[in-house]
Amino acid sequence: MRHLAWPGPQRLRDEAGSAVAEFVMVVSLLTFLTLMVMQLALALHIRNTVLDAAAEGARYATLADSSLSAGAERTRDLITTAIGASYATDVVAQFGVSAGFPSVEVRVIAPLPLMGLLGAPRGLEVVAHAAVESLE
Repeated sequence: MRHLAWPGPQRLRDEAGSAVAEFVMVVSLLTFLTLMVMQLALALHIRNTVLDAAAEGARYATLADSSLSAGAERTRDLITTAIGASYATDVVAQFGVSAGFPSVEVRVIAPLPLMGLLGAPRGLEVVAHAAVESLE
């Protein structure tokens, strides 16, 4: 009859099979970090795209033969084409003063992507300015 006894110090030091567990833990950690970096890159890409569209809309609104609504519409069109319509729902253009000069300000409030393209509504706000042209 065999006794179930203490396995002894030699058996406790045996690391057979721990390589598989270590590999799984390291790979899962690296996968998680890779996905987080990719999500950060996506969020920055969306922010830069929305900011570029707002700047283009502000420049478009400052043209001598254009209007604020045309600038806001241009911003909406650019965002819808590049990212999607859900990011172009809250676009406001207004006149203002920037650095002492009359300017147009285009403000876009969009979702901040936290998991893929899903994220916090109204989590991202960008503002772009452009100096107003005049015929004087």
